[in-house]
Amino acid sequence: MASTIKDVAKMADVSISTVSRVINDSKPVSPEAKRRVLHAIEVLDYRPNEVARSLVTKKSNIIGVIVDDIGSAYASKVLRGVEEVGRMYNYDILLSSSYGDPEIELKFAKLFAQKQVEGIILISAVLNQKLMYKLEESRIPYININRFYDIEENLTVRIDYEKASYDMTKYLIEQGHENIAAVVIQKDIDRTEEKYKLNGYKKAMKEEKLQDNIVYTMGIKENDIEEIFEKIDETINSGITALFCSQDEIAIHIINHLVDKGLKVPQDVSVTGFGGTDLMDIYRPRLTTAKISYYDIGAVAIRRILKRIENKEVIDEERISLPVQILKRDSVKSLKK
Repeated sequence: MASTIKDVAKMADVSISTVSRVINDSKPVSPEAKRRVLHAIEVLDYRPNEVARSLVTKKSNIIGVIVDDIGSAYASKVLRGVEEVGRMYNYDILLSSSYGDPEIELKFAKLFAQKQVEGIILISAVLNQKLMYKLEESRIPYININRFYDIEENLTVRIDYEKASYDMTKYLIEQGHENIAAVVIQKDIDRTEEKYKLNGYKKAMKEEKLQDNIVYTMGIKENDIEEIFEKIDETINSGITALFCSQDEIAIHIINHLVDKGLKVPQDVSVTGFGGTDLMDIYRPRLTTAKISYYDIGAVAIRRILKRIENKEVIDEERISLPVQILKRDSVKSLKK
């Protein structure tokens, strides 16, 4: 049978309130009494009721995390940053996966509130506006880390997608490519990060007085890209020598299609991606891509949550924008003579 706080008080020859003060470090206790209490806790292997303790101290040291797909490379990298930094500050992670179901996300948000979590981190590729309203109402500090959608909250962490896309396009131009097409996701483009990627591409092309050429897809899945294969073929046949893809997945599906058509990358056409997850390292040719540090996104996100927890009156800082590294690898051919 598990030991109780009464057992600890009896063995240490102190009151229950004294034991509580030692456990919660809430009020001063004499060194001798504290020593006896800690000794009794160790001997009896006493484990405080964390729920009851959090009600008293107003601290649970728990961060709730909702992910839309725990199996995705994006989510797992972000989650690792969240978990490792949280552990450094003695915070536990309560993890749940919604698999993209908005109603389940709402259910988890309610559960987290009941569990007295001190902060909530949402890692997703979709936008659940009802959940945002729910989190605002709960007044629990939260961060929405979204792979696609442009989140307006100051507390969020983002990437300077426009600069990264500009730099990638300029790199292709520096390699002698003048006929460069962009493949971007059209769905909700006015509300997603895709618009910044497109802006960066257009800016670089305009500076060099080159004609832009844009191919739109509705998503990153294989069937989404299959729907634009004919358009990709037409684009390449028109003289395009390089494809700037707004997601690594788009680039890989297109490379597979080109190989099936008997074309070689980069000998016949150069292809670049955006994301740079470890999964890209196993493909050949190795993909030239804009590498995002998803781990750093998670690490910075939980640090901001913890800062808000420690100082609830702090004014929101500017949105943190993390740098992107252009990985110049094997999928781009130099056309310079």
